[in-house]
Amino acid sequence: MNNNLNYGIIGNCRSAALISKTGSLDWCCLPEFDSSSVFAKLLDENKGGSFDISVADEYKISQHYLKNTCILITRFETTSDAFEVHDFMPRYRKENKKYYAPPEVVRYFKLIKGTPEFKINYNPKLEYAIGNTNVYIKEDFIVSLTDKEKYDTLFLYTNFDKEKVVEGKPIVLEKDGFCLFGYNEKLFLPTVDKISLELERTKVYWLNWMERTPTYNLYNDYISRSALTLKLLSYEKTGAVLAAATTSLPETIGEVRNWDYRFCWIRDASMVIKVVSHLGHKRMAKRYLRFITNLIPDKDEKLQIMYGINGEKQLTEIILDHLDGYMGSKPVRIGNAAYTQRQNDIYGILMDVIHQQLTYFSTDIENGEELWSITKGIVWVVNKHWKEADKGIWEFRTEDRHFTFSKVLCWVAVDKAIKVAEILGKNHKKSKWQSLEEDIRNDIMQNAWNDDVQAFTQSYGSTDLDASVLLMEPYGFIDAKDPKYVSTVKAIEQELSNDGLLYRYKNKDDFGLPSSSFTICTFWFINSLFKIGETQKAKYMFDQLLSYSNHLGLFSEDIDFETKRLLGNFPQAYSHLALIETAVNLSKITEEEKVKEFIG
Repeated sequence: MNNNLNYGIIGNCRSAALISKTGSLDWCCLPEFDSSSVFAKLLDENKGGSFDISVADEYKISQHYLKNTCILITRFETTSDAFEVHDFMPRYRKENKKYYAPPEVVRYFKLIKGTPEFKINYNPKLEYAIGNTNVYIKEDFIVSLTDKEKYDTLFLYTNFDKEKVVEGKPIVLEKDGFCLFGYNEKLFLPTVDKISLELERTKVYWLNWMERTPTYNLYNDYISRSALTLKLLSYEKTGAVLAAATTSLPETIGEVRNWDYRFCWIRDASMVIKVVSHLGHKRMAKRYLRFITNLIPDKDEKLQIMYGINGEKQLTEIILDHLDGYMGSKPVRIGNAAYTQRQNDIYGILMDVIHQQLTYFSTDIENGEELWSITKGIVWVVNKHWKEADKGIWEFRTEDRHFTFSKVLCWVAVDKAIKVAEILGKNHKKSKWQSLEEDIRNDIMQNAWNDDVQAFTQSYGSTDLDASVLLMEPYGFIDAKDPKYVSTVKAIEQELSNDGLLYRYKNKDDFGLPSSSFTICTFWFINSLFKIGETQKAKYMFDQLLSYSNHLGLFSEDIDFETKRLLGNFPQAYSHLALIETAVNLSKITEEEKVKEFIG
């Protein structure tokens, strides 16, 4: 089993697939991100199903992305023979300006030299591998279907001998070839030439998308790959942004912290949108704002912390008992019960994005009136509920507490609402809102600071530290040079840092002390070091953290403290947005330092 999530992701903003570094396609859901899986070896080595390519032992296998694209190239090579598999999901603009993004995966086999030989093991298991999937060879395609529990079909088109594909017999590559599997039967049969054109068009789409992204002197490859990954986790149809492309990859091997992340968390998505807007991708930001405005029909309706990617409000959690889980880590869950939780921080997170969009694009925001209504609604909700306890950013499933992060984000909601009122010339709201902002600030300063530990703590009255408190500075609540903030950063380092990686917190939660680090927390900490002036230390830690990414520069949700292997759902939007923020910050500082050194 692939023991470090050494996977590449391909996708087309409708669904995605994960391909191992030896070219095995081990995870794919069709027709959409949150549909049932058609390949799920990732979640069960034996039953899940995969589409792999096997070669003799003398072949050397390497893998990389075609630069500035989401086309994944796996190269198989001996001294005399070589071929590449170019994996992608088609995505490009048609003449009518609409995007072509069918629910299908293309594997283009490119002959490099000699007469290479390989076997294809094509083993789809539809509907999360519940029941049997039967495979039939037809004249134009290979069809896989299941009809016991639920009817579903998958079509494979190829210019290879179909029997050799189905039976896993050796295939000699004498010219370029392809396999295309998809959810729908094709009306026009694919050919090598057509597939080659799809590859070129998809390549041009990604190159054009990346051209709008600024380049940085430092860490540019990591920033680019992270930006492309965040784009892959966005859902074109509605504007939703997924937390990750997978379900049930465990935070710790063999334990039960396994969740389905193929949904849109308001917090994660808003943070992603803030970062990609900063990189110049307006369209993504506008689509997400539309997704949000469509979710809030009533002015007093409570915002859920998360929604389905098509705006679904009920995300009932189901356990798939028949699957063994990633490396035996049960249970495998689909759906996520956390959707019922109350987390008061989401109002501030969302208000921050609305404010940013109005600042960046104030002249061409088409839904300004709706955004003003939402702004007033958010302040109304915050005013009514900010004094109440909640589940907090880490979704404690047991008791509610007065979490510092939630309170700070309630303050952010009102602070940004005042700024939005100024932008829109709605000054009559300001004085009322300013006194609310002041009340929340005073409450936090009085109750979140703990003199004994010389830090702002996880929740009111506690001595526990929490990495999320580091965000008080980036959200503008406190200045980086404020002695209380500096002292908090130092206390968090002492208490939560473990060999260059951070715990989210160390107090016992519903499942005991975590043995893995939540990746975003280490990025937050590095940013904090940078902000308080410890730039060299920040850069050293950042370089160390980057070395723990997989072979393609991708991160999951967690990193094991001991082995440094990647854990948790993958690739994780949270980790990549924080990587971009930190890298952009560190790019700035080194330029400034170089100038200072030059002058000095």
